[in-house]
Amino acid sequence: MATGIRKRHSEGCPAHRGGRCKCRAGWEASVYSPRDGKKLRKRFRRESEARSWRAETKRALDHGTLRAPTQTTLRDAAEEWLAGAEAGEIRSRSGHPYKPATLRGYRQALEDRVLPLIGNWKLSAVTTLDLQELVDRWLGEGQQASTIRNAIKPLQAIFRRARSRGGLPLNPTHDLELPAAHPNEVEIVSPEIAAALLAAVPVEDRPVWGTALYAGLRYGELRALRWSAVDADTGTIRVVESWDPREGRIAPKTPTSRRATPMPGLLRDLMLEHRLRRGEPPDDALVFGDGDQPFHAASLYRRADRSWEAAGLTDRLRLHQARHTYASFMIAAGVNPKALSAFMGHSSIKVTFDLYGHLMPGARSDAIALLDAFLTRTDECVFSTVRAAETEQAASELHRT
Repeated sequence: MATGIRKRHSEGCPAHRGGRCKCRAGWEASVYSPRDGKKLRKRFRRESEARSWRAETKRALDHGTLRAPTQTTLRDAAEEWLAGAEAGEIRSRSGHPYKPATLRGYRQALEDRVLPLIGNWKLSAVTTLDLQELVDRWLGEGQQASTIRNAIKPLQAIFRRARSRGGLPLNPTHDLELPAAHPNEVEIVSPEIAAALLAAVPVEDRPVWGTALYAGLRYGELRALRWSAVDADTGTIRVVESWDPREGRIAPKTPTSRRATPMPGLLRDLMLEHRLRRGEPPDDALVFGDGDQPFHAASLYRRADRSWEAAGLTDRLRLHQARHTYASFMIAAGVNPKALSAFMGHSSIKVTFDLYGHLMPGARSDAIALLDAFLTRTDECVFSTVRAAETEQAASELHRT
């Protein structure tokens, strides 16, 4: 047996008395760290896993990228990571600070789902198998795939940093089998319904609904929008900041969220009328708000629902649905996916395709018609070429006879 690899046996196993092993106690791998003056040990179910860990750990010790594990618990590591991220000292893989809302979600997921179960475990003792059993347990309890993935995300960030900065030999979040999240198909309304809903809301609320429907701004972006970012002359709205319910003004969701989105004539008219009603406010004033306080969705929805009910409209709309509807309008108008991705402020065109691919020309039944038309043209071309060659060959043979 290789040095540093030991077969473990349960208390009643015959192997302790020289007999044949009949237990499944697993294997233990160990490697000595001269720098720390102590031996690193870890237990595994399979010998191959023990060998792999020992080889990688020894290589890391030799290269000076690994230290002997401390008594740090997962709870301690989580608090340290959250404090660093909240202070802006720890950043995402793209090098950008974490958004306050993201960190609040991470803290909530850790406190609600992870730390009560394994928070007291030593950080270095957590294995992929442990986390996989946790994921499987949540699945068995019927938790949503998105909830499970959101609970694992902060662990991925914590262990990634512990691996690169804290000398942790392995990142146990690697190779986890997570349930696939299947987002519901986006909800949209037709242009006719959108126009009817917009016409029914109070006059002072039409600009915010119009900006969501015809410019596709997110809720936080709508709340942070200032008059300096609305250019009626060029017909554009510049998205330069967002609004967090606790932090106030913050940077947009992602670097690509900083953008200039076109403002159609209908929306331009709504914005000009809105500015006149506000008495030509200063450029740094919020477009949709009261002084320095932005509007709240809850009150906006209450007024809209009352108005739609009074108008006899059965459809209802929310701001995130209005943003999706904007995307559907742009697709129907023939805007190419790359431009749409930029106007929506998506982090990549993949996000655009994942959300709205089913709305784009060439999807589903359209694809069959397009493919049939293409193949028909190709077949006709090939057939014509073949017929011409056959005719030429027949004429040549007739000439020889």
